[in-house]
Amino acid sequence: MARKRIIETSEGIQDPVTVEIFDRFARTMRKKGYDNVDKIIKTGIIGGRVLEIGPGPGHVGLHWLEKNSDARLVGCEISSEMIKTARKNARGCGLEDRVQYVEGSCLAMPFDGETFDAVFSNGSLHEWEDPVRVFQEIHRVLRPGGLFCITDMRRDANPFLKWFIYATTRPKEIRPGFLSSFNASYTVPEMKEIIARSPFPKAAVTKDVFGLWVTGRK
Repeated sequence: MARKRIIETSEGIQDPVTVEIFDRFARTMRKKGYDNVDKIIKTGIIGGRVLEIGPGPGHVGLHWLEKNSDARLVGCEISSEMIKTARKNARGCGLEDRVQYVEGSCLAMPFDGETFDAVFSNGSLHEWEDPVRVFQEIHRVLRPGGLFCITDMRRDANPFLKWFIYATTRPKEIRPGFLSSFNASYTVPEMKEIIARSPFPKAAVTKDVFGLWVTGRK
């Protein structure tokens, strides 16, 4: 049985030094192919105007854009320091004309209703203060028929795998943050209960070796 969930910050990473460390970590995850982009694409999110919730330094969304030449991306990020880094990374990839980063909370996203063809998020779910409210916001901003894909770690993953990932995570400075994020993540049964109270009660909640996935359509 998984240990009790320990809530993590809902304010994002605001400190410039920590943002720089996380940027290095996210860049490494992308290079290793651990950013879930291919799996997001397999859900059918391949084009149009797409929203990324919690893009952080931007690496997941930028990788996704590189694989989907007809798409445009908007990132909703609570940390102004992360947005600065994401914009710099977008310029470095030559993608600044196809991506926009907007400061805001996923609890009340600063967008009109029915303005996105799809929504995805990788690794921010455990920070959502009120997940049901966020799924309500996703439902609001999605166009009819729009897809969504939310992925994160899961707290009941194999503990030996957890500690292996901890020991091999680089840079080492990110390891305490990895543990706090892991301890704040949800199990599949917990997420199914949350989804049952959301506007997407028929959404699929599945798991892989280390994470969980919530996918569906409006």
